[in-house]
Amino acid sequence: MAGNTFGTVFRVTTFGESHGSGVGTVIDGCPAGIPVDIRDIQRALDRRKPGAGSGTQNPAVTTRNESDEAEILSGVFEGVSEGTPIAILIRNRTQKSEDYSNLAHTFRPGHADWTYFKKYGVRDWRGGGRSSGRETASRVAAGAVANAVLQKAGIRVKAYTISAAGISCIARDMDAVDRTAFRACDEEAAKLMALRVAERRAKGDSAGGIVECTASGVPAGLGETVFDKLDAEIAKAVLSIGGVKGIEFGAGFGAALLTGSENNDAMRVEGGAVTFLSNNAGGILGGMSNGNDIVFRAAIKPVPSISLTQETVREEGGAYFDSDVSIEGRHDACLCPRIVPVIEAMTAIVLADMLLRNRSARI
Repeated sequence: MAGNTFGTVFRVTTFGESHGSGVGTVIDGCPAGIPVDIRDIQRALDRRKPGAGSGTQNPAVTTRNESDEAEILSGVFEGVSEGTPIAILIRNRTQKSEDYSNLAHTFRPGHADWTYFKKYGVRDWRGGGRSSGRETASRVAAGAVANAVLQKAGIRVKAYTISAAGISCIARDMDAVDRTAFRACDEEAAKLMALRVAERRAKGDSAGGIVECTASGVPAGLGETVFDKLDAEIAKAVLSIGGVKGIEFGAGFGAALLTGSENNDAMRVEGGAVTFLSNNAGGILGGMSNGNDIVFRAAIKPVPSISLTQETVREEGGAYFDSDVSIEGRHDACLCPRIVPVIEAMTAIVLADMLLRNRSARI
């Protein structure tokens, strides 16, 4: 099975399944001398856990309550990276495989069950196996290490929900993000999101949303000019997250409605430094960072695991038959709150990789 490694210099490999012994990551290419604190990794993982930061049971998230306790197996000595592969393990402790026994021969609509089966001829029906959102815990752990690299360069990545279940944020209050159940940047909008999603969950349905991400302190010149453009690499990283169906940078699709004079980000010199008067480019020009904040938005699909009865098919002895399915078990009703730290992690991994790649760009 290919496709489990991301990055060129800062390379991240994830492993494990939703209902296996655990999930984890191996990070190769992290420079020696980077402070790697297990407490920072744990804090990142805790932000991904159900209900983290909200103070109450979040109507959007699953009741599966994994401890997500990280173990550093290699590559770190006395709190500092050694320049060797860093391996991190997160054991699964509360999986309930029996919740999925009725799906051994039935394909869940909206999931990767059918495509996995057609590709490999076999699939792990216990929660989706490798395609489960559980895999993202590995990404978050790797992202915490990437953030340690970025911290030395003064780069900070912050993602937040700007829309969920049709409710959009008006304010952009970054202090509110980790106080709200939806990791939204508007506390009043977050309350309405919770009510709307609770209503959909009560009906056996789910909701989607939009997450925005900002990377500040990024120096100009990160990224490559042709196939490895910075926006292309971020897009690949973010679209590799299950549940993400679209991405736009800066003005995004809105740029199609603008004129060139409206869309171009005018430039001036202030205090001896080059600045931009707007950021329609989302901080990236010609595939490279321009010194502005990098800003993009990701579209998150509704959670496909719903208890409403859905039409599907089942496989028996190599033949297919019409069937109906109702998904039982513990599932999110909206991915936005828990996907926020995953988007942050994948963005940090890309930026750490590009930062290290840039060291060989010129002497």
